[in-house]
Amino acid sequence: MSKEYMSKCRDSDPSTLGKVYLVGAGPGAADLITVRGAKRLEKADIVFYDALVEPEMLALCPQAKLVPVGKRCGKLSSAQQFINKQLLDAAHQHSVVVRLKGGDPMLFGRADEELHILRQAGIEVEVVPGITAALAGAAAMGQSLSLRGVSRSVAFVTLAQGDEIAVKGQPMSHPNADTLVYYMGRRDAVKIATQLIDQATNHTLDTTVHILEAVSTPRERRWSSTLGALAQGQADAWFDGNSPVLIMIGNALKNTEQYREQLDTLDTKVNDSLQDGLIFTHSRRCA
Repeated sequence: MSKEYMSKCRDSDPSTLGKVYLVGAGPGAADLITVRGAKRLEKADIVFYDALVEPEMLALCPQAKLVPVGKRCGKLSSAQQFINKQLLDAAHQHSVVVRLKGGDPMLFGRADEELHILRQAGIEVEVVPGITAALAGAAAMGQSLSLRGVSRSVAFVTLAQGDEIAVKGQPMSHPNADTLVYYMGRRDAVKIATQLIDQATNHTLDTTVHILEAVSTPRERRWSSTLGALAQGQADAWFDGNSPVLIMIGNALKNTEQYREQLDTLDTKVNDSLQDGLIFTHSRRCA
């Protein structure tokens, strides 16, 4: 963006500028957008939407001009600088501008870049959060990402990088968390699994893995196995390639009915001991 263009934007009469809303569309299903997000769409004059936004979602804003901007890993997308300029131009022409992003705008959505450029130009902007795919995936499976005594930490990870900042040969960085959720990890699935096993930290060959595609939509699919199987490439032929993917890794995600029975037994013993007048330290009572 040229200095002259930004200067012109800042010199505009604030009363003539529209407001931009960065709205989270949620994981996919149209009825999982927030009420606030749906209301913003109903009032929008123009909507810039990601490729991951379902067509049913766009039916919520029939009055608006719809502008696709791509933003899908491995697919053709509008350059971020071009999207930024489109948002600035739209705010000078329309009262209500919506930038509709898959999931939550503040998670792997480049919201910081759009917020910065809009604020720099003196344009009012509001963020409307959305349900991120990892939480929708956990809900779809009926499996908590955290589990008492098993998982006290969860990390959301993406290995995707914009072409303008990617460094060839840059090694992957894997957080040391009990449960890991990788966004946009299809092409690196084997490498992810291999490196986690090699690190020999929280994850081993038999650590549970679930891969979910198109979470919350009618096209949702799931592949379930172990980290060892993923490292061997056993999921490669399963991938669709046309749907967004989540790779979820951690022992909190396995069938935990037996574990829950053990917890129930432990809780019963603790309650019985408390009735006998015993006092447990805080560390014994922590989740």
